[in-house]
Amino acid sequence: MTAMLALALLAAVPPGDALGKGIAEARPVYRQLHAAPELSGQEVKTAALLAARLKALGYAVTAKLGGAGFIAVLANGAGPTVLLRTDLDALPVQEATGASYASRVPGVMHACGHDLHMASWLGAAVALAEQRAGWRGTVVFLAQPAEEVGTGASAMLRDGVLSKVPRPVAALALHTHAGLPAGTVGLISGPALANVDNVDVTFFGASGHGAYPHQTVDPIVIAARFVTAVQTLVSRERSPFEPAVVTVGSIHGGTKHNIVPGEVRLQLTARSYTDATRQALREGLTRLAKAEAEGGRSPKPPAITIENGANATVNDAALVERLRPVLTSRLAAGAVRAVERSMAGEDFGAYGVAGGFPSVLLWVGAVSPATYAATKGDGLPSLHAAQFLPDEAAIDVGVEVLTASALALLE
Repeated sequence: MTAMLALALLAAVPPGDALGKGIAEARPVYRQLHAAPELSGQEVKTAALLAARLKALGYAVTAKLGGAGFIAVLANGAGPTVLLRTDLDALPVQEATGASYASRVPGVMHACGHDLHMASWLGAAVALAEQRAGWRGTVVFLAQPAEEVGTGASAMLRDGVLSKVPRPVAALALHTHAGLPAGTVGLISGPALANVDNVDVTFFGASGHGAYPHQTVDPIVIAARFVTAVQTLVSRERSPFEPAVVTVGSIHGGTKHNIVPGEVRLQLTARSYTDATRQALREGLTRLAKAEAEGGRSPKPPAITIENGANATVNDAALVERLRPVLTSRLAAGAVRAVERSMAGEDFGAYGVAGGFPSVLLWVGAVSPATYAATKGDGLPSLHAAQFLPDEAAIDVGVEVLTASALALLE
């Protein structure tokens, strides 16, 4: 939203209006959350702050689901149930935005916009509670921990979160978009975000003096060959028309200049969209790790662990088309835009898969319109970057989008 559009939106909301109250609640909470981020699995204070606000609005809160997660339910007569989800966790990133409300927690930052998701989600909860005379049904506000590590949704599902509420007709979530200007909303039907596999590999060697490498088995050399070899899984083993990514994000081994270490540990992420490609990457990573270890005379096979971080997020096409005219009518001309699918991952889709109901993740543009115009969208800080800081006008759009979408699905 441009600053002018944001002001126009607020000006169109009479004093005391439900949407205006939602936005007024969301803005300061955003800064409060941004300054006090909590890592995955540690979101106790974040959850407590949001749960207290929702209880004060009359929502029935059930806490300690999947860890710090909770649901807040507002039943408002007979009618459909709509689920709105937010994620709670931050990232292990040292903030470098220079904002007056920057993180006060060393090495921890909301670098993926979860603070904006929470604020918009809270604002929608306020708006829906304020105008409950105008709709019938049940709204479920689900606050999920540990999205960044891909375990939060599955943990909440194991704790029976869906059994505690009526079956939703739809689930909705927001995500900030680091390549769209504030004031815009990105829509995509079908596959939207990728499968995510977290892969840990440890290569073993025989340690010794760096001056006598022939008397050792060097796991650093083995690991280096493996890092190069895994690039061929995408470039030489997969069709160029089938998206896939393999990235080595961490490599650790050794303690001193002249010591050959006994082991080297690597962490990788593998991204895909189809089950076939996912399995091919898993097989290829295992095959190449074993081959490089054997070729390097490792004393034993590598230790390999592959964890399912998240399944692909698939936006229900019919639900997208149902929401499109709603959003188009509420936002400025040209604000609703088509976006491409991403190789990033999200576990939001797990709820719809488990419960058998459609879901849609909506992208909310987060870049200052002035910055976007000056850069034409190039060279902007990405999600997870230390410099990523959403334009706060995006909060207003987030509240508007969630509220309008929920109302369109209720009676």
